[in-house]
Amino acid sequence: MNVGHQIRIYRKELNLSQVELADKIYVSSQTISNWENKRSYPDLHNLIALTSLFNVSLDELVKGDVVEMKNAVGKDEMTKYTWMMLGFILLSIISMGAALKFSDSWFGWLIPLILWMISMYFAIKIEKLKNKYNVQTYKEILDYMENGYQVNQKSRNNKKYFIEKTIIVAAFTAIIGLLGILSLYLFGEL
Repeated sequence: MNVGHQIRIYRKELNLSQVELADKIYVSSQTISNWENKRSYPDLHNLIALTSLFNVSLDELVKGDVVEMKNAVGKDEMTKYTWMMLGFILLSIISMGAALKFSDSWFGWLIPLILWMISMYFAIKIEKLKNKYNVQTYKEILDYMENGYQVNQKSRNNKKYFIEKTIIVAAFTAIIGLLGILSLYLFGEL
């Protein structure tokens, strides 16, 4: 990513230390260091503060990063893990019906449990990829560059993010419940 390099160049043009730049945009000097050394990526709010301070456009600041952001947002690896997670959850649900029908002991629940654990492994991999590639941050930056409006971080982090996650979990739980009932029906338990 070039943005760290760009920040360093513009900071030096203004003869600012990392501490002085951090003070001007209300972040820590460690944050500036992390950006410049490619350990993290500034969020949209900080990018806009930097463009204002450096008197450059967002395009100039993130030069070269846009293509990489688009690739990170549409990562093939993330899609693969998502399908793997969903597949193992589906297998787990189906095997629960079979466990109820054909097993009289706790041992019969071992296969659905293992399948569920594998699906959770892939869910964790997805979250790690989202963090590694700053997917949420990149989506906001790309949206801003294409549509020209800024997401209010406080509302994103608190209200909208919570509502989106709640809806996703509720819908996913409902679908899993319906598939579980279907599995029980197929194996004659209902």
